[in-house]
Amino acid sequence: MSISGPQLIKTTRDLLERPDPMTAGIWPRASALLARQALEAALDDLWRRRAPGIEKCSMRAQLLCLSLYVPEELAERVASTWAGLSRACHQHAYELPPISSELLAWIAIVEELISRVQSIVSKPV
Repeated sequence: MSISGPQLIKTTRDLLERPDPMTAGIWPRASALLARQALEAALDDLWRRRAPGIEKCSMRAQLLCLSLYVPEELAERVASTWAGLSRACHQHAYELPPISSELLAWIAIVEELISRVQSIVSKPV
């Protein structure tokens, strides 16, 4: 059983908005990972329902196809967000993790994508 995009993004917001000593030092990358998983889950949902087979393509290819289903401006922001989240998921020497405001901006874009996908897949084909 997989967790849906909306559930993942809710968990991401909870991690950011409720400081916990147990997550000190790991919350930025954990939040980025959850947000990226929510974005990818939304895309999987879109492809399975509207363009089966695309979910098997590389993420780069999926992001290129996205502008056929959502406004181009949103598709560009989603692609940029995915790249930022992917970079933030990995620890690099001498690179700071993302800050809360950066994560919140990415989360807002993921939430916008999730909302758009939900409205697309709820319409009959």
